[in-house]
Amino acid sequence: MAADADAAAFVSGTEPGTRIVVRRRIEGGFTDAIGYLRSVDGTSCVVETRHGTVNILLADIALAKAVPPPPARRPRAAPG
Repeated sequence: MAADADAAAFVSGTEPGTRIVVRRRIEGGFTDAIGYLRSVDGTSCVVETRHGTVNILLADIALAKAVPPPPARRPRAAPG
C-alpha cells in the first residue's frame, strides 16, 4: 500500500472505475473504504462502496491501493 502523500498521489492518478481500498484518518483513528473510484479532483475523491458513496479528502488518506474485483456471491442454499 502506498503511504500518505504517495497514497493521495496514487488515488489522484488512478482511473475512475478502478476498485480500490483507501484508509483514511478519522477522529480517533482510521477507517477503510473499499469500492470503485468514481471521481477524483485536486482535493477529494469519491469511492462507491456497497453501503453508498464516500467523499474522501485527499489530505486524509493514509494508505491506498488497487484491489481485485470481489468474489462472486455464493447462491443461497435452498430451504429444505
